Amino acid sequence: MIKRLEKLKQGDMSALLELSKEIKNCRKCEIAKDRTRAVPGEGAEDADIMFIGEAPGWHEDQQGRPFVGPAGQFLDELLALISLKRGQVYITNVIKTRPPVNRDPLPQEILNCRPWLDRQIELIRPRMIVTLGRYSMALFFPGKSISRIHGTTQKRDGIIYYAMYHPAAALHQQRLREIIKADMIKIPQLLAQMESVPEEKQEAPPQQLSMFEI
Repeated sequence: MIKRLEKLKQGDMSALLELSKEIKNCRKCEIAKDRTRAVPGEGAEDADIMFIGEAPGWHEDQQGRPFVGPAGQFLDELLALISLKRGQVYITNVIKTRPPVNRDPLPQEILNCRPWLDRQIELIRPRMIVTLGRYSMALFFPGKSISRIHGTTQKRDGIIYYAMYHPAAALHQQRLREIIKADMIKIPQLLAQMESVPEEKQEAPPQQLSMFEI
């Protein structure tokens, strides 16, 4: 049984690497022609927690890695608050290519990238998905306001979905810094109490919203 589980995990790792290659070669969106690198995501293939942001920025486009700019530095700080490093979680974005001049992702770009994100979730099988910002939140908490639901959870199909502000929001509005930290600190307890969280159904259709509107 143990050998079978190890083989399955190795298969998922190979599939995730193959998926990353496919993402890097994707040309569905017009913005792909101007990127330096696509940013599939990175982290533990068997991560309990998956963080989903909005889109790569300039630093991410240059390195091909998610959350390596100022917002990423804050995310590392947040992870340290719960005794984690980025190699112990999985970090990705709603779309995998940087939009020009860091504009908001377009609905069609989100639609084009959604199969990549769904496949990542399927392969990693996280216990918790943390949405970072409004675009990520809108995929899993449709019709909701981030100022009202940040720090709250829903459980569907055995996964806890947890809404947080995007770390970049704290760079623009300092008052959000402590709020984001407080939300992050809740994560270990929520995971420990996962079995007691009731299942909910997604009802409203997703909405595309501005990340910094609160």
